[in-house]
Amino acid sequence: MESIRSTALEPTPRELAPLSAMQRLTRVLPVYGLPLLTIALIALFCSLLPNTFPTLLNFRSILGDKSIICVLALAAMVPMMAGRIDLTVGYGIVMWHVLAISLQTQFGCNWLVAVLVVLALGALMGLINGVLVEIAQIDSFIATLGTGTVLYALALWHTGGRQVIGSLPSGFTDIYSTNVLGLPIAAFYVLAISLVLWVVADYLPIGRMLYAIGANQRAASLNGIHTRRFVIGAFVTSGLLGAFAGVVLAAKLRIGQASVGLEFLLPALVGAFLGSTTIKPGRVNVWGTVIGVGILAVGIAGIQQFGGAFYIEPLFNGTTLLVAIGIAGYSQRRRSTGRA
Repeated sequence: MESIRSTALEPTPRELAPLSAMQRLTRVLPVYGLPLLTIALIALFCSLLPNTFPTLLNFRSILGDKSIICVLALAAMVPMMAGRIDLTVGYGIVMWHVLAISLQTQFGCNWLVAVLVVLALGALMGLINGVLVEIAQIDSFIATLGTGTVLYALALWHTGGRQVIGSLPSGFTDIYSTNVLGLPIAAFYVLAISLVLWVVADYLPIGRMLYAIGANQRAASLNGIHTRRFVIGAFVTSGLLGAFAGVVLAAKLRIGQASVGLEFLLPALVGAFLGSTTIKPGRVNVWGTVIGVGILAVGIAGIQQFGGAFYIEPLFNGTTLLVAIGIAGYSQRRRSTGRA
């Protein structure tokens, strides 16, 4: 868990004041390097693919396709603030999107009731994860891998390996298909969730406490922070956001199948880890996570338009994850040795 310890490395004005212009650039570049790289990639693909990349259709496609991954990345980010990891963001979405459709097509539930049930179960799953990690003292990686695998097995059992198909009301499918200002509504879900998490993480005491727990849980506990309560709350939030992503995926696909969903786990974790290398290097943060998912979306979209093979996306995601963890770990070592 050293790679997700919550100790930010962003330079302060006091630190920058005595430095030369080149030294200031060296200190500031890691903060804004990833956004600048994203802009550079966009410019590169726009120049190389002028007929397909810089189009409104491509922009809408990127926003619609990657919004679900971004919600999952933000869900994974919340426990990371407290130095924990939640793998059920990838496994759970399999169960949640299948259940959202099954409740309507097989059990006759109203679509709003189905959505609320899925969200409640997602929060409950987060509570179970939090109890396993904090009460049973199971490592968060192992605990969420176990509960996530159980959810995936339940989805396989429920579907029998077959697709769940049926007539869905327009109110449900509009959760994904609606456009606002000409853009997919899913992008506005990401914006709303990001704004709420940003305010909580950066401006409210709960965010500071989660970061304190992630930096040093023992020290946080000695300072009077109820670490157990906040960590469990972080998992509940992650479970709720993961379930919401499952609802949006169900509204997008309009069919439920247990073979869909696991491919979201890696890019979601990559986005969250990348978020710890920018804006506030060394600390997972909201806008860094959004930018991390953005650079994945831009890079993969450009490569695919160049005719990249089917294995390019997982290769790109896996390589980027290794690089992100390496950078985060290096940043932590710089901080701990006082060289930052």
